[in-house]
Amino acid sequence: MSFKCIVRELKEMKDGIGSISRRGEVEGRHWRNRTRTHIAPDVVPFDPDQQGQWANIPPELLLDIVRRVEESETSFPARTSVVFCASVCKSWREVTKEIVKTPEECGRLTFPISLKQPGPRESPIHCFIKRDRANSVYRLYFGLTPSEDESDKLLLAAKRIRRATSTDFVISLVSDDFSRASSTYVGKLRSNFIGTKFTIYDSQPPSDAAIQHCGRLSRRFSAKQVSPTVSACNYSIATVSYELNVLRTRGPRRMHCAMHSIPFSSIQEGGSAPTPTSFPHSDERPSPLLVSKAQEPAVNISSTVSVPSREPLVLKNKAPRWHEQLQCWCLNFKGRVTVASVKNFQLVAAVDPSQNIPAAVQETTILQFGKIGKDIFTMDYCYPLSAFQAFAICLSSFDTKPACE
Repeated sequence: MSFKCIVRELKEMKDGIGSISRRGEVEGRHWRNRTRTHIAPDVVPFDPDQQGQWANIPPELLLDIVRRVEESETSFPARTSVVFCASVCKSWREVTKEIVKTPEECGRLTFPISLKQPGPRESPIHCFIKRDRANSVYRLYFGLTPSEDESDKLLLAAKRIRRATSTDFVISLVSDDFSRASSTYVGKLRSNFIGTKFTIYDSQPPSDAAIQHCGRLSRRFSAKQVSPTVSACNYSIATVSYELNVLRTRGPRRMHCAMHSIPFSSIQEGGSAPTPTSFPHSDERPSPLLVSKAQEPAVNISSTVSVPSREPLVLKNKAPRWHEQLQCWCLNFKGRVTVASVKNFQLVAAVDPSQNIPAAVQETTILQFGKIGKDIFTMDYCYPLSAFQAFAICLSSFDTKPACE
């Protein structure tokens, strides 16, 4: 059988695989729904012990097939062939996970966990954000700019929820389910009352740290209502702060991002950033704190946690220059931003001269965000940020900040 025939049969198996279990049915709809993420599911959508006719392929041949598919299909929609390889059976999935590299190593996004892994070191991953004003939904897509046929690949989506004392941006893998009880929930962004400080929460703990529970515990539903397959905790991984500018005498917005889950050593020579390899399974997730029946109001469990003390990486916005002819503040976005906006920014590492960081590293733009049209913005990120972290930082720019501009 030729290589093309093998790939064709893998594609034809897509719908059949989705009907093996209830979970497969749900994720099968994800594939057919354009508004949902088309990245390979991290949880096998069928019984992992069930093997089909393809499971008996010799390991050497299987390795060669998956490697050739992964190398040839580098961008969507063709890269969905890698997804089909991971969905055949348990043995195929293990081989695919072994071959597919992290975004830091290959610069590609494949599995959902890729969205929480650091981006590439050499060149950024290009994405764009579409804002839906009517529904307060923000969608992150993979690619340079929106395509004409609207077949862009959705990576993440966020919904803004205004509260009495704060604003929440709930982040999900899909754009039509923002429930924290859903398996698609990945985290959230929360602002303070005046929109000058934001906290980024992750649905899973940092991969390289022992988590210590601390602080207050807010509840939105009782322990009985917590799904056994969904994390009941939010882990504080970063804070985004905007400087006050009430008199509007300091120029554009100034922001600082303290990435508590990323050590400063990650940008030093030989350093590395935390790289999770999978989403925690139900038996690995933190258990919700139990309360007595008399203390079970219909509230949601959302615990604040901290990581062991270490120097975090701090990002700051690159200072723009004043353009005399245009009479405005300017930054070099290298053609990726075309519309002037107070939301436009570039983030670099905040480095002290005593830390001996090379000038090239200090000048590297880690995250770039800017407007290119009505309700359309570009987002380019690279190591050590992940797509999830970069998206959350960019969402903070959409919130109202009357005291900062």
